[in-house]
Amino acid sequence: MAQPTLIGSVQKALRLLEAVAASGTAISAKKLARITEFPLPTTYHLLRTLEFEGYLCKIDGGYALGASSLTVQNDPIHELVPRVRPVLRSLSDELGVATYLTTYQDDEIHLLAMVEGREGRSVDLWVGVHESGHATAFGKAILANLSDELRDDYINRHDLHDLTPNTITSRGGLERNLSVGSKIWSDKEEYLLGISCHAAPIQNNGMVGAIAVSLPSQRKLLESEEASLKRAARRLGLAMGPSLISI
Repeated sequence: MAQPTLIGSVQKALRLLEAVAASGTAISAKKLARITEFPLPTTYHLLRTLEFEGYLCKIDGGYALGASSLTVQNDPIHELVPRVRPVLRSLSDELGVATYLTTYQDDEIHLLAMVEGREGRSVDLWVGVHESGHATAFGKAILANLSDELRDDYINRHDLHDLTPNTITSRGGLERNLSVGSKIWSDKEEYLLGISCHAAPIQNNGMVGAIAVSLPSQRKLLESEEASLKRAARRLGLAMGPSLISI
């Protein structure tokens, strides 16, 4: 099948909107440039355009979603954010680390919300969430719980890029990894060196998402922390219910 013609500036603008939406608070241009790994001049240019069109607004020296974005986001999945963010915050406060909520929607993995932890900033998502499902704990948790058909479709459409020396880059290796049937999924410096992430799947009536935490790679996830992660996943499953995307 022929590859679609993609417009890079539009893709970059969407990545910026996703990063702003996921932050939950006003976020600076410099931090957005670091998260997206865009050149700072490009970031400023796109932010000014998005602000002019009403998709972003300036608050306290940072950027937040504007009226146009809120209109676009007036759907059940985004209306969930105020309900689920307290669960992310509670887990972040308990473990002292950043937490992430992802969902499977429109045949892609999406970052819905994240909360930074007191022990350090969240992971710089230098490769988009859409393109790194094979290398992230939340991506694996979602892929492992999709139907065979949807999982095959996702893998067929995405290259397994080697983001670090630890990234699984063969289809066979990824499928073996996903077949383990774990209740907690991990990536050990597969997305970013020095960082390991752990995720628990969120399921409710055939719906799929994941909650994840990121830790310095030298820090082990304790059994009590693993239990807290699973408990948060159950709480989110109840809170999100049928608003998760049906598979």
